[in-house]
Amino acid sequence: MMILRTLLFGPSHGHALAKHIRTASEDVLQVETGSLYPALHRLEARGWIEAEWRISDKASGQILPADANGTETAPGEQSKWDELSAAIGRVLRPA
Repeated sequence: MMILRTLLFGPSHGHALAKHIRTASEDVLQVETGSLYPALHRLEARGWIEAEWRISDKASGQILPADANGTETAPGEQSKWDELSAAIGRVLRPA
């Protein structure tokens, strides 16, 4: 969900995605390469993003939403995330 939301700002590459998530979360979330790239491959397999994969020291490959116009590419994912985060909150902070 965080990757898809970040891509609403436009095409990006892996390092920039991880940096944005870290910065936006005020350094609470550190997206490691071992988590980021498998997640990107899963999103691509589902058709939610399009990616150009390159081996480069300049990180020139781009990742963008599959519909390429900046709209939500995974309908319902925000509401699923909201439901999940609320459930986790109830477990961690019982009434």
